[in-house]
Amino acid sequence: MRFLHTMLRVGNLDRSIAFYTQVLQMRELRRHDVPEGKYTLAFIGYGVESTHTVLELTYNWGVDQYDLGTAFGHLAIEVEDAAATCEAVRQAGGKVTREAGPVKFGTTIIAFVEDPDGYKIEFIQRNTRLHAT
Repeated sequence: MRFLHTMLRVGNLDRSIAFYTQVLQMRELRRHDVPEGKYTLAFIGYGVESTHTVLELTYNWGVDQYDLGTAFGHLAIEVEDAAATCEAVRQAGGKVTREAGPVKFGTTIIAFVEDPDGYKIEFIQRNTRLHAT
């Protein structure tokens, strides 16, 4: 078995793809319109689907906003330098919600940003990850 993807519903597909590709440096891997179902799927990631877990962005035509609920936590991305990555997100117009620093009761350096739909993304600084956050 292998973990394939995580699906997020988005209110504006182009805006979300721009965030993940331009701000977080992912690549759009493929896109598929489903006119009968009135939705579009876009798969994005850091590598090809055959070897990497990716994000599936789902745009339901005509739906521009979702209630995020309380069950979903966040996506996590390993980065070389959490503070520098936060600054790059900020410079690109993104929203930093927690500056880089050690996780409570530990030494792992983390930070949080939000995508355009409000989904939380955690940056975990490489070589500081000792336990789950």
